[in-house]
Amino acid sequence: MTANLGVDLGGIALQNPVVLAAGTAGYGEELEGVMPLERLGMLTTKAVSPEPRKGAPSPRVAEFPGGMINAVGLANPGVEVVRERHLPWLARHLVRCRVLVNVVGYAVEDYAAVIARLDDVGGMQGYELNVSCPNVKAGGMEFGQDPQALSDLVRRARAATQRPLFVKLSPTLPDVARAAGVALEAGANGITVVNTWPGLVVDIEHRRPAVGFGTGGVSGPGLLPVGVLATWRVWKAHGVPIIGAGGVASAHDLLQYVIAGASAVAVGTAALRNPRVPERIVRELDAWCDRQGVKNLADLKGSLEWPS
Repeated sequence: MTANLGVDLGGIALQNPVVLAAGTAGYGEELEGVMPLERLGMLTTKAVSPEPRKGAPSPRVAEFPGGMINAVGLANPGVEVVRERHLPWLARHLVRCRVLVNVVGYAVEDYAAVIARLDDVGGMQGYELNVSCPNVKAGGMEFGQDPQALSDLVRRARAATQRPLFVKLSPTLPDVARAAGVALEAGANGITVVNTWPGLVVDIEHRRPAVGFGTGGVSGPGLLPVGVLATWRVWKAHGVPIIGAGGVASAHDLLQYVIAGASAVAVGTAALRNPRVPERIVRELDAWCDRQGVKNLADLKGSLEWPS
């Protein structure tokens, strides 16, 4: 038996639920010859902002026993380069693997500005709005932590496109389901949970932070239960399309997200360590469904039985 691994992600048909997380897959071209992208469900691009960003000082990434910390600073070439080079490459090379463009900004209007410049190009099916960025015009509070700013941001983005919008939320939010509700009411089609967790890794030999910016975002195995819980909370509250993210390195990890309510699941740190992991997860998933007699993976979504 070969299981049907296909899923519907807010109107985007994926051949399987394995997604490459934003910031770990470049703009696709960087992985040509390294990873069989056409065997995966979807690729989420590196961040895109209105203007180029140099990003944080090096070193930008450091490993520790529980995972990885990164402080890249959302470095990217800016929307014009993505429009002229990267999206056309994706349109030419990816047929079965879908694409989300990850969007960032310093102000609420930046997100809509990026979308307006990209929406007529093609090469992608939708957008992921990273609202964990600081709202510079409002004192630096993350967009996702301010309901009014979050609502305004999503409404502006919604007015700029008819394509699906996914809002990526931070694990530090005091009520992730409430923030998801604000985004959905403003026009989002779905939610991505979670982004990295803020942390500090110390280089004890030099008595300084291991990454050049100082603090960074923690990812890897330890983030798995955090992401799964956030997924379940958003699914229970809203029952909407969800991309689960955080700590995924196997089909076992991915299935936890699906059972908690995710339609698709992002792989990040594990793919950086071993580019063969995402394709291996697809094979493991198919084998697991075969052993369990699961004909359609989508039937498992949200099937978690909570203790009474």
